[in-house]
Amino acid sequence: MNVNYSAATRSTALSTAALLLLSSVAIAQAPAQKATPAGNVKNGKKIYTTYGCYQCHGRVAHGGGPAGPRIGPSILNYQAFAAYVRHPKAQMPPYTVKSLSDQEMADIYAYVQTFPKAPDPKTIPLLQD
Repeated sequence: MNVNYSAATRSTALSTAALLLLSSVAIAQAPAQKATPAGNVKNGKKIYTTYGCYQCHGRVAHGGGPAGPRIGPSILNYQAFAAYVRHPKAQMPPYTVKSLSDQEMADIYAYVQTFPKAPDPKTIPLLQD
């Protein structure tokens, strides 16, 4: 069977094939999402207390301090959490690798993940009025 395709159809097919090829190459070369490093909860609690994180974020990372928002359990993945701690946008001082190692960061993240999540506002009777 010999089928004659129009020039426009051949051009569209070639463009689509090229786009698919370039997309697959870009995806293959994109850096993989890093896994959350294993953190030590006990050490995370020690660091959280020693570094004074509780002064702004509260003893159980619930926020409500003079400046710090709720950070536990974090709605951010580890990479976003670590990026913010390293380069904060607000009043929080930056914690570079010189002052807080990557392992210590993972330990703090593991610690703040141990707290219960905030209740769904729909489950709080006072907020239903």
